[in-house]
Amino acid sequence: MLVHNVYFTLDDPTPQAIGRLLDSCKEHLSGHPGTGFFGCGVLAAQYQRPVNDRGFHVALHVIFRTHADHDAYQSSERHQRFLEENKPHWRQVRVFDSTVE
Repeated sequence: MLVHNVYFTLDDPTPQAIGRLLDSCKEHLSGHPGTGFFGCGVLAAQYQRPVNDRGFHVALHVIFRTHADHDAYQSSERHQRFLEENKPHWRQVRVFDSTVE
């Protein structure tokens, strides 16, 4: 399995902008073939321990059954549309992909 975690920092971190990105994640990034889990959400503000990375506004978590499923997702029309619509609003994006058992 491949875990695909993406952390978005927005230029405009208003509740409206965060809500638009979450809606776009759900519309374009959920339900792809080979997805075992999809979730997106916001920074858990109540956790402020020294080890917590708080440098993001929206988090995306997708678990793919295979690396091939992930690769197909990356090149899919829906994913490309997500990038086109949202990329101009990002200050930073960090992607963490890991193979898990």
